[in-house]
Amino acid sequence: MVNKWWHDKIVYQIYPKSFKDSNGDGVGDINGIIEKLDYLKDLGVDILWLTPFFTSPMVDNGYDVADFCDINPLFGTMEDMDKLLEETKKRDMYIMIDIVANHTSSEHRWFKEALKGKDNPFRDYYIFKDKPCNDHQSCFGGSAWEYVPSLNEYYFHEFAIEQPDLNWDNPKVREEIANAINFWMEKGVKGIRFDVIHHIGKEIENDIYGYGPKLHERVQELYRNSYGNYDIVTVGEAWGNLEQAKDFTLPERKELDMVFQFECTSYTNDHSRHGKFTPRPIDMKFVKDTLSKYQYGLNDCSWNALMVENHDLGRCINRFGDENFRVESSKAIATMNFLLKGTPYIYQGQEIGMMNIKMDKLEDYRDVEVYGKYDDLVKTGLLTHEEFMDGAYKEARDNNRIPVQWDDSKNAGFTTGDTPWIKVHPNYVDINVEKESKDPSSILNFYKKLLSLRKHSEYSPTFVYGKFDSYLDDSTDVFVYSRTDNNYSLGVITNMTNKNVEVELPFKYSKVLLSNYKKDYFSNKLLLEPFESFVVEIK
Repeated sequence: MVNKWWHDKIVYQIYPKSFKDSNGDGVGDINGIIEKLDYLKDLGVDILWLTPFFTSPMVDNGYDVADFCDINPLFGTMEDMDKLLEETKKRDMYIMIDIVANHTSSEHRWFKEALKGKDNPFRDYYIFKDKPCNDHQSCFGGSAWEYVPSLNEYYFHEFAIEQPDLNWDNPKVREEIANAINFWMEKGVKGIRFDVIHHIGKEIENDIYGYGPKLHERVQELYRNSYGNYDIVTVGEAWGNLEQAKDFTLPERKELDMVFQFECTSYTNDHSRHGKFTPRPIDMKFVKDTLSKYQYGLNDCSWNALMVENHDLGRCINRFGDENFRVESSKAIATMNFLLKGTPYIYQGQEIGMMNIKMDKLEDYRDVEVYGKYDDLVKTGLLTHEEFMDGAYKEARDNNRIPVQWDDSKNAGFTTGDTPWIKVHPNYVDINVEKESKDPSSILNFYKKLLSLRKHSEYSPTFVYGKFDSYLDDSTDVFVYSRTDNNYSLGVITNMTNKNVEVELPFKYSKVLLSNYKKDYFSNKLLLEPFESFVVEIK
């Protein structure tokens, strides 16, 4: 494998609307990000992935883009973005942007033109039909087809009604997206996360919505015409399996550097019932087996994206850990995940152990998906209001979109205004950056040690490029793996449960490099405490 400049980097995802408000209007912004750059540098991150900050009516919080090459005034100006790029460069940090290639906002100039008549050239930028091809349902609830009386036609939208899908069969669309990417590359952006990239090869007439037959040729064309001409890092949001991940990430294919795998994080979605709003408990044996599968499958030919949280998921403590062991499970999840082979992705607030929020009423939610699914599931009688609210507490996307908890002042230090755009978690008085920064045993300070071990120690090359091997594969409670190169063999041991577990390690070790419990380790036969996790140098 050819070494890349980004192989040893750490990515931190910022949801600008909820990160830091600099002007008191209750909405996070670009200048708020600039305020916290030194904090992020001290944490140990290198690349800042910003979810969409482009012009948008914010129906889907920016994933409904109205102009790919301009800044949403909610977040600031182009001058603010130029300053952010300049300030990150001073700190040897980089910006990754989020490109939404599958759809636009219905407020985009292209779509407004498309509605003017069937002869308008922009009509072919979207997918219009005389009648629906099928009864496909939108991901956000309801039909994926919306009728336009003035045209006597329907347009297709995989997501919200206000997010019409682009027609990727049209070469002009492909050119427009490439041009938008080039605009940001020329500004000095060093990374791209592609939103739902697996949808751009859809063939609706054949009921194919993801992984259509033209998908990879379109990604390869985009590579040739835009980001492939720059030394950047790319990651795709591509819900699928290992073989599909390989199809994107084999270097000779010239498509993407890595994709997120959601097999672990989407396990809780019970599709035998009503998906994410009727979640099932996590199966940690499945999680372990899935992580190992991707490590072995991509070991020598490709690259992993190591992620347990993002803006579309609930908090990892609530999914993989235990609120009663918040500190221990936060540290264990990070250790288990971020010492695997691949690029770690930290979601804002993850480094202090932020948790899901229980909203008092439906109106407290801000996410378009919640309301669409409420109509589908509650108003039709499939779920009670109480059942839906319980599912939303466990899985709604707003769990990860509440403001970052900076200190114990009003509104968690997120805003000086009276009313943030979404509720602040009431536990911010006890769980916040300021408090954790002063506690040597905090989750935040553990993250700093963990990232330093991975990036700045003598063992760093082993953690970045070392071979992966797993052990005790039949265990339902403990995940044990090693990372090995010509210099070191390093072991990572994690009790994934909230109970004591006896384990006999298959190797002996000479040194403990990091542990989330204060105890001495002398033997390979151990009684692991709940969510105990430690890292060793193997003899």
